[in-house]
Amino acid sequence: MTKIGISIGDINGIGPEVVIKTLVNDYITKRCTPIIYGSSKVMGYHKNIAGDAKFNFVSIDHVDKAEEGKINVLNCWQETVNITLGEATEEGGKCAHIALDKAVDDLKDGKIDALVTAPINKHAMKMANFPYLGHTEFIADKVGADDMLMFMISDNLKVALVTTHIPVADIDESITADVILDKIELLDQSLRVDFGIDRPVIAVLGLNPHAGDEGEIGEKDETDVKPAIQAAKENGILAMGPYPADGFFGSNKYKDYDAILAMYHDQGLIPFKSLSFGEGVNFTGGLDVIRTSPDHGTAYEIAGQNQADPGSFRKAIFAAIDIAQQRKDYEEMHANAIDQVELSEEK
Repeated sequence: MTKIGISIGDINGIGPEVVIKTLVNDYITKRCTPIIYGSSKVMGYHKNIAGDAKFNFVSIDHVDKAEEGKINVLNCWQETVNITLGEATEEGGKCAHIALDKAVDDLKDGKIDALVTAPINKHAMKMANFPYLGHTEFIADKVGADDMLMFMISDNLKVALVTTHIPVADIDESITADVILDKIELLDQSLRVDFGIDRPVIAVLGLNPHAGDEGEIGEKDETDVKPAIQAAKENGILAMGPYPADGFFGSNKYKDYDAILAMYHDQGLIPFKSLSFGEGVNFTGGLDVIRTSPDHGTAYEIAGQNQADPGSFRKAIFAAIDIAQQRKDYEEMHANAIDQVELSEEK
C-alpha cells in the first residue's frame, strides 16, 4: 500500500486540525498508510480540541514500524513543547522544521512514496533560523534538484509559476527566455508523467498588462516570453501565448488548456484561488519525489476553534496517492515500450 508521509507543519496553526479531520475517514487508510511526522503529544492535544474520539493512532519511532490500515504518528522529538495557538513562535517554527527535515529524509530515501506538508508560517520559520522561503525551496534543495515547478492543481484547473516567492520588484529581472523555457518543459513533462496527459496543451501568460501590447507596455513579452514559447514549439511542446492574464481568465479561455504557466505568484494564484479555493492543491513538479500541500496557510485567526475546513488537505492526500500511482503506471508503460522495441530489433 502507498505510504504517505505528512509533516505536521506549524503546531500553533490549523495544520494538525485538518490532518485529524482528514484521517478520521476510514476511506483514507484503505487507500494509503498515513505517517504523521511530528509528536504524539501534539496530536493528542489537537485531538482534544477537535473533539474527535474516532482519531486513534499508533505511535512509532521509525518509518519501518508503520502499520498498514492505521494512522501512524512518527515521533520526531520526545520533549514536551509549548503550544501557543494562533501565534508565530520560535518553538513552533523549530518543531515544523524538525518534522519536515525527517520527512524529507525518508522521502528522499524511498521509505515513503509521497509527502503531504501541513502549513508553516514564514515568520515562525525565520525565528527558528529556517534559511528558506518555504517548503518548495527547502525540499528542492534537500533532494538536490536543479530546478522545480510550483504547480497549483484542482479538478478543473492547473496553474504553474515561472517565479515563486520573490518580491514584486525582483520579478522582471528574474524572468528570462531560458527560465521560461525551462518551466514550460518542466510543466509539459509533469503533465505527461504525473497526470497521464499524452499531448498537453499549455497556455503561457504575458508578464505585462495586455501581454506588453507589442512592446508598448514593456519589452519583456517581446524579448523573452514570445521567444521562449517559440523555442518550446520547436521542441515539440504545444505551448500557446502569451495571453493577457485578465482577459484570459475573464473570458474562461483557461478551460481550453490542460495547464497555464503564469509569470509570477499573484498572477497565477489569485485566479486559481478565486476559482478553486478549498479544493486546490499545491504540487511541487519537476522533482524525482512527490510533494503536495493544501492551498491555504496556518490560519492563526481560527486555530484552536475547530472551524478549519479539511477539504484542501483531503485533496492533497488524494493527489499524492494518484500521482504516485500515475508515476508507477508511466514507468511500467515505458518499460514495456522499450521491451517491445528491443524485441522487434532482435527479429
